Amino acid sequence: MKLRSFRLRIALLSALLAGSALVGFGAVSWFQIYNAQINSLDAQLFNQLMRGSRSPEQERWQFYGDSLPYAFGTKTKIPIALLVLDANGNTIYQSNSQDADFDLNSLLVQRLELTSLPPPPPRKPESANPSFERSPFHPPLPPPPPEFVTKQTATETWRIGAAKFPNVQVAIAVSLQAVNQEMVTIRNIFLISIPGALLLVAGGAWLLSGGALRPIRQLTSVIQQVTVKGLDRRIPIGTTDVEFVELILVFNQMLERLERSFTQASRFSGDAAHELKTPLTILQGELERTLQQVDPGSEVQQRLSNLLDEVRRLSGIIRKLLLLSLADAGHMSLYLVEVDMSELLIEMLEDVELLAPDLAVQTDITDGLKVQGDRDLLIQVLQNLFSNAIKYNLAKGWIQIRAGQTQTTLHVTITNASIDIEKCDRDRIFDRFHRGDPARTRKVEGIGLGLGLAREIARAHGGNLTLDSTSDGQTAFTLTLPIRL
Repeated sequence: MKLRSFRLRIALLSALLAGSALVGFGAVSWFQIYNAQINSLDAQLFNQLMRGSRSPEQERWQFYGDSLPYAFGTKTKIPIALLVLDANGNTIYQSNSQDADFDLNSLLVQRLELTSLPPPPPRKPESANPSFERSPFHPPLPPPPPEFVTKQTATETWRIGAAKFPNVQVAIAVSLQAVNQEMVTIRNIFLISIPGALLLVAGGAWLLSGGALRPIRQLTSVIQQVTVKGLDRRIPIGTTDVEFVELILVFNQMLERLERSFTQASRFSGDAAHELKTPLTILQGELERTLQQVDPGSEVQQRLSNLLDEVRRLSGIIRKLLLLSLADAGHMSLYLVEVDMSELLIEMLEDVELLAPDLAVQTDITDGLKVQGDRDLLIQVLQNLFSNAIKYNLAKGWIQIRAGQTQTTLHVTITNASIDIEKCDRDRIFDRFHRGDPARTRKVEGIGLGLGLAREIARAHGGNLTLDSTSDGQTAFTLTLPIRL
């Protein structure tokens, strides 16, 4: 599964890189420290081997062997084994330490056998005239360098140093127990410190990436707030990092273009609706006056009645468009008065009984529900909701009205039996001129402006209109309004 969080990826990659570096550094450091310890031990072994070459007396080897633990710089005796042979390979002294088991002694002997003196230089043949031949001078040859090796026995790990001198052969084995314990301590320190350092690196990378992504979060926040009433928002670039300046400039320019285009479109729709309002009013008046002058029941009267209905319908569309353009521009004016919503709902229930007598109506309305609002606009919202509940109801269906309030909010829910609304239509049900599934709406008159206008009126009052999630076979809308008396 891919990590979708850029910030998390930055933190993990930083921890991975830092972890690789720290693990590599720890491993190299551990081996360097171990080699330094071994080299230091080898130097001490070398000194003690040289010291042994200067003590050929047999009676002094016991003292020499007892002093070795203290010579290695420790107050507590560490396991040390000593083997001394003469030039012919006979044992002069052998440590009686319990740690010097048979295998270790065998290893000491093997190291001494591998350490040999260099062969003497070849002698030149004697001259025929020895009186004129000088005897060559041969300086004493230095002893071969000691050999050092690490060996494992059944009980211990040993560092062995062996040297062969002209009169004596010495092998010393020192236990690596103290060195190994010290290396285990260093390893444990690394095992604790490296994960702690990785946590600090990951946390630091998380905080740094969060700060680096702050302009992105700011841009996202502004984008989320961009609506028809938020196109005037801009992101300041005074304190923004230079890497994000161009992105923010492009976004601000896009908002500016959108605001200009939307303002022009809103102004056009408002101006067009306003300009059409007057001739439609005149046309409606002329049709009404002409309708009164024709003979009742004539064909002309029927045609004039149909024309008058279409003009009234067109006037309603123009009025809704004008209100929507005002709402988009944030200029919808409200004449606020105290409105008794309980009384309005009861009055509209009488109209429902007249318009749809075959529908069963259930009510649960709390008395005295009052808000501050524009009475005419709130009546238009309720009329739209009741009209939809009637038009999109099932045959022999039902309507349920519930109204109540909390300490701060009044809510009205109108539910009706209906065909199920598709998911795609539920998401677009408040869009303008959207009428949903043709199978659901082809027999219902309308242009798809009612619900969008009703929601804008509710929002202008500080509330909202929502489509509720319901069970199959029903549709419910909830109007919420703030109580501000």
